[in-house]
Amino acid sequence: MNTLIGIGVGPGDPELLTLKAARLLREADVVFAPTTSLDRESRAEQIVHAAAGIRARRLVFALDDQGGVTAERAAAWDEAAHAVLGTFESGARTVGFVTLGDPNVYSTFGYLAQTVAALDAGIRIETVPGITAMQDLAARADVRLAEGREPLTLVPATAGLDEVRNVLAGHGTVVVYKGGRFLGELTAAVEEAGRADAAVLGTDLGLASENIGVLRKPTDGDRAPYFTTLIVPPTRGGRGEKL
Repeated sequence: MNTLIGIGVGPGDPELLTLKAARLLREADVVFAPTTSLDRESRAEQIVHAAAGIRARRLVFALDDQGGVTAERAAAWDEAAHAVLGTFESGARTVGFVTLGDPNVYSTFGYLAQTVAALDAGIRIETVPGITAMQDLAARADVRLAEGREPLTLVPATAGLDEVRNVLAGHGTVVVYKGGRFLGELTAAVEEAGRADAAVLGTDLGLASENIGVLRKPTDGDRAPYFTTLIVPPTRGGRGEKL
């Protein structure tokens, strides 16, 4: 059976590619990577080349679009799906699609997979989990993501500052993705919630431009990269207090 596999490659450090991901990448007949332009090497493409020596083919997606399902975004999904189906028609049996982090967490792969399945229900869809940015940042910053009965909430800043404020009012760890454009507003929201002291911010994890540190109010005009992860842990007391 022809199979399309979404393969998580982690947030940036090639050493975080799993053994299973590396094996399946080597076994795949074709490997695709998402990009915003055919002349631009994406981070996911860089990771698989550095970790497994594989050159992925590029599929263009409207990754910078905002405002829901735009005509450009929908057209990109369709064109990418037809490109994938074209490889099967040319004889490929297994096609890999690499995605940052995990293919089931805010990933372009989900939209591609839905489109491919709608065009050809005979294609088997699989995914291989990848290490997420919040896991990587927690490890690097020595932050425990969850203990005992604590909830762990992941929210994209693109959901709106009201949504972020709502989860900050809770009692567990809050992780915010995609907050680069909203760094000032996010910082203010965390401070208003009285949770700024333990908050950590990570940008461009695993790259030469990586920066990890405490959350601080940005200067005028200061913006973080799109790949920004914020972790806001709760106040904790003694060992086992949350059990």
